[in-house]
Amino acid sequence: MREKVIEQKLVAEVKKAGGICPKWVAPGFDGVPDRIAMFPGGRIAFVEVKAPGEKPRPLQRARHELLRRLGFRVYVLDEIEKIGGMIDEIRTT
Repeated sequence: MREKVIEQKLVAEVKKAGGICPKWVAPGFDGVPDRIAMFPGGRIAFVEVKAPGEKPRPLQRARHELLRRLGFRVYVLDEIEKIGGMIDEIRTT
């Protein structure tokens, strides 16, 4: 399965759950996660989308760690089956 398919499904499922999931573009700040998942009540998480079995590059891992140190949740999503659990976790914690 291609990364694009997983990303499209993520966006659709977040919308279905009442949130938005815009693409994150940060000129001059490479390595940021692909998407920001935002839900009512100020629930937010960053999502790096990968093809099945792929891992983030070193710069991406460094950006993820920076965001985590700032108190944000960061997910690496490489399977459609993980989307529901991820959304539930963001919305309830």
